[in-house]
Amino acid sequence: MKNEFKEEEKKLLLKIARDSIEFYLKNKEIPKFEVPEKLKEKMAVFVTLKKDSNLRGCIGHLEPRYPLAEAVAKMAIAAAFEDTRFFPLSLEELKEIKIEISIISPLRKIKDPSKEIELGKHGVIIKKGFKGGVFLPEVAEEFNYNLEEFLSSLCVYKAGLPADAWRDPKTEIFIFTTKKLSE
Repeated sequence: MKNEFKEEEKKLLLKIARDSIEFYLKNKEIPKFEVPEKLKEKMAVFVTLKKDSNLRGCIGHLEPRYPLAEAVAKMAIAAAFEDTRFFPLSLEELKEIKIEISIISPLRKIKDPSKEIELGKHGVIIKKGFKGGVFLPEVAEEFNYNLEEFLSSLCVYKAGLPADAWRDPKTEIFIFTTKKLSE
C-alpha cells in the first residue's frame, strides 16, 4: 500500500477509534475530530475489536466512503454496537478491548487464485450473484488455512455459497492488502 503513516498519525487513528466508542457510549453520537490533512483522504477501513485475543466485533467498508479519520470513528462505533454476532459493548468492557484498524488498499479483480493470492498478505472478496463475503488477510494465519481451506471457508461461512464456488468462472474474486494499526 502506497500510504505510509507516521507514528503520531497511527496513534491518533487508534485514539480516534477508542474515543469514538467511549463518546458514543456516553452521548449516543459520533464525535468530531480535528485531524491533519492526510487523515482526511477517503479510504476504506475495517475496525476490529478483540477481548482476550478473541474477536469482539469487526465492521468496515471495502470501498472508500469517508475521510479516513471519520471512517475510523464510524467503523469503531459500528464494530462496538452493530456487529450482530455480539451484544453491544458496555463502558466497563471497553477497558478490556484492544482495537485494530485495517486500512484497505484498492481492490483488484483476479482470475487465478492459486497464482495471485498470497496467504497472510491478501484479503479476499468472493462475489457470486447477490451473495458475497470477505476475509481480511490475517484470517488465513489465525486459522492456519491453506489456500483451498481459506477460499472454501470464505465461500461457506461468509458468502453463504457452496465450498467450491470459488472455482466457478462466474464467481468474482477480488484481492486487497491492508495497513494494520494495533493498540
